[in-house]
Amino acid sequence: MNLAASALSPRRHLGLFTAALLALGATACDGGDKAQPEPPRPGQGRSNAVVAPSNALPAQTAAGAPGAPGTPGATAAKPPRAPGTLCTGQTTRPAPASPIATAAAPGEAALPAAIGFGVGKWVWVNFWAAWCKPCKEEMPRLLGWQQKLRSAGVLIDLAFISLDEDERQLNRFLQEQPGHGVRASYWLPEGPDRTSWLTGLGLKNPPDLPVHALVNPAGQVTCVIHGAVEDSDYPAVSAYLGAR
Repeated sequence: MNLAASALSPRRHLGLFTAALLALGATACDGGDKAQPEPPRPGQGRSNAVVAPSNALPAQTAAGAPGAPGTPGATAAKPPRAPGTLCTGQTTRPAPASPIATAAAPGEAALPAAIGFGVGKWVWVNFWAAWCKPCKEEMPRLLGWQQKLRSAGVLIDLAFISLDEDERQLNRFLQEQPGHGVRASYWLPEGPDRTSWLTGLGLKNPPDLPVHALVNPAGQVTCVIHGAVEDSDYPAVSAYLGAR
């Protein structure tokens, strides 16, 4: 018997086994399985929503940066809404009447101390936050819809309500907005006022953002929309609001 060959035999077997594992790994990385499609970017998919934080700002570290799963700012795509089902099967309830704080960019007129519910016009309430990317992406859309709806004979106001925890972050966002953007907003930091508002709308606290509530001219919440609205939603919205 060749003792040298016998001594090397285990090493040879180990080398062959290792090479086989490496070959399998290479097959998987090089396309042995079909490439997975790239997930939709925030704002491009159907009704993106993010979870509002209950307290501190989102972490800025690599492990917990905004946009990472499980942190404020992460998006979660919701399934598409079927056509014509935007505001169907909902319960009517009185709009909240509890006090609400306001914030505005320097030089911008302060908002009224109370939102004008039940004064003969629709009010579109939008809950948002400065760290919520889908919220910020849909703001120009909402402002444009307001103008289109008014031109179509719908008396409607927009009431943006921030759920930011850090007032500095909120103010910074408002200051950076262009003249035609959102430069003033209502504000509900964590506390009893926020709880009262969200409970009154039947929402969890903290809610998934963005979320919308449509209040009819009599001051009744008749529709709550979870997730971002998209251009394709406008026909259903205009029909629901009675646009000409």
